[in-house]
Amino acid sequence: MNFELTATVSDPLVNLREIAEIELFILRRMKELTVGDHASVYKGSGFNFEGLRDWQPGDRLSSVDWAQSSLTNFSPMIMREFDQDSNATVMAVADASMSTRCGIGGVPIAAAIARSVAAVGLSAVFFQDMFGLITFDDQFRQIAAARPRIGRSHVIYCVDLYQREQSDEMPPDREITETIASHLRKTSLVPVISDFLFADAPRVIKELSRLNAVHDVFLVMADARFAYELPHISAGWVEAMDLETGRTRVFSRRELKRLADRVDGWQQEVVRLARDADLDIVRVGLDRWEMESVLAKFAAERRLRKM
Repeated sequence: MNFELTATVSDPLVNLREIAEIELFILRRMKELTVGDHASVYKGSGFNFEGLRDWQPGDRLSSVDWAQSSLTNFSPMIMREFDQDSNATVMAVADASMSTRCGIGGVPIAAAIARSVAAVGLSAVFFQDMFGLITFDDQFRQIAAARPRIGRSHVIYCVDLYQREQSDEMPPDREITETIASHLRKTSLVPVISDFLFADAPRVIKELSRLNAVHDVFLVMADARFAYELPHISAGWVEAMDLETGRTRVFSRRELKRLADRVDGWQQEVVRLARDADLDIVRVGLDRWEMESVLAKFAAERRLRKM
């Protein structure tokens, strides 16, 4: 029996209606994180007065509120805190290899990646940050890229760019870490979104760990187990084809049944490797609301850490 793990994708992975729903959800979730009793998103030497706090090592003397400090006899000194209007740069790096276009029940793994790109991008819009995108293939080489810009329309363009299976231009023959360095001129947030089901994932994680010394790199793993939970078959042997290499392999029915567990085990190993390399990693599935809630909170925390 021949078996090919694919999902027919005639409709876009994320349409405009879904992007609007994600945007509304992100807006509501971000306001919960940044409005009211929560800390201000922007803090630093800006122009809008935020409040007072005790002196901390490294504070500038220009921020000392001398009048308030005199009331405490300068022990401690009281500092004035301001909102800082500052833009960060978020460069998403998304897996667009052929394996992500596979799935089951008409739902490919790429759907989770596309929604993650939209959620991270719209979170950047909320903070008025620049957002860009680089897509890569199974060899971790660039397929397409969009330089960071501000605005919702640019996020929609990036999501559409990810959904294209091929680039309009010939990609350069270099790996993503070099491409990221060529696009970014200052320390930026770099979410790497993938199912990490490529053979040299340990090498890629090492390279990303080195990149993390310059930029704030974190991993977003699309849970791919669902795509390998295959229906029961009566055939004793199944021939499967790798869409990226074109190679075929024969599986026994028992091996095929264990495929989802093997994929889950591999992704758990990637989580371990990432943490050993001091890279933060979050695992997302197909549950839209859970995914967007996790990514919104994660992106906000990383943004606040950067500021």
